[in-house]
Amino acid sequence: MKAMVIEETNEVSTNPLRLQDRPIPVPKTDQILVKIHVCGVCRTDLHVVEGELPDIALPLIPGHQAVGTVVQVGSEASEIKEGDRVGIAWLQGTCGRCEFCTTGRENLCLHAKFTGYQVDGGYAEYAVVPARFAYPIPPIFSDEDAAPLLCAGIIGYRALRLSGIKPGQRLGLYGFGASAHIAIQIARYWGCQVYVSSLKREHQELAKQLGAVWVGGATEMPPDKLHGSIIFAPAGELVPPALRALDRGGTLALAGIHMSPIPALDYDRDVFGERVIRSVTANTRQDGIDLLREAAAIPIKPHTVRFPLEEANRALQELKAGAFQGAAVLTM
Repeated sequence: MKAMVIEETNEVSTNPLRLQDRPIPVPKTDQILVKIHVCGVCRTDLHVVEGELPDIALPLIPGHQAVGTVVQVGSEASEIKEGDRVGIAWLQGTCGRCEFCTTGRENLCLHAKFTGYQVDGGYAEYAVVPARFAYPIPPIFSDEDAAPLLCAGIIGYRALRLSGIKPGQRLGLYGFGASAHIAIQIARYWGCQVYVSSLKREHQELAKQLGAVWVGGATEMPPDKLHGSIIFAPAGELVPPALRALDRGGTLALAGIHMSPIPALDYDRDVFGERVIRSVTANTRQDGIDLLREAAAIPIKPHTVRFPLEEANRALQELKAGAFQGAAVLTM
């Protein structure tokens, strides 16, 4: 099979991914083999490729927003059958026994395995995944529309939940890439007023098109105090202004897996008034199930840009430069 493989982490400008011919993986008894149709390109892939995350399992096939058809089923994977269309997301496995797994917090499992980071992912023609961690794709979505939902969508959904935002309240979004452009559609469906801060003018325009009531620069103060906010950009310098924009009792959710250093906070100005800062760490399977169900009900329409599998380096370069709106998708 064709696969884009990274053998050594490096700046994405050096084209570190190489097209290789790899053997088609053989599923274990609890796994399924999926023929990949498309795979979304995520900022986490960029962090992996550039070595910003620890303990990357090299050589590696990145990608964790893969959609395809099941072509082989392990003997113990009875919940899925050949011919089903499924998604492969970031969370690929957990221990199932620790205090986190047994209390509905499997996203915090210390023995979790992640797709395209510790096991091979979806920048390839085939991939394997434990059947319990594969997501049936609602028929309302095309392959291309479904792919960004599997991480950008799921993480945005979990971040919305952790921000504590309620229908009718004011929500702030900092950075307006793949995840934020899905989160705003959910928030609008909930009846929230959404305020967007973003560097790129084209991203600001997309935010307006998707119903933002206010759009400003990355650190510009919104005209109203916010009940909850999410920072999607991996920029720690956004934390102090985002906290100052919150109303008393508001929550700031940090949705990235990696963030630059956060500057010193002024307790009286930035934190006092029971403002809350909390990180968003991966997701549970239930987050994915709930997101796909709600996304189908809305229905969410991602903005996607196609790249051939062989141009994965260019897709990541343009992602880093903020050169496109919405989400990039690799086609096989």
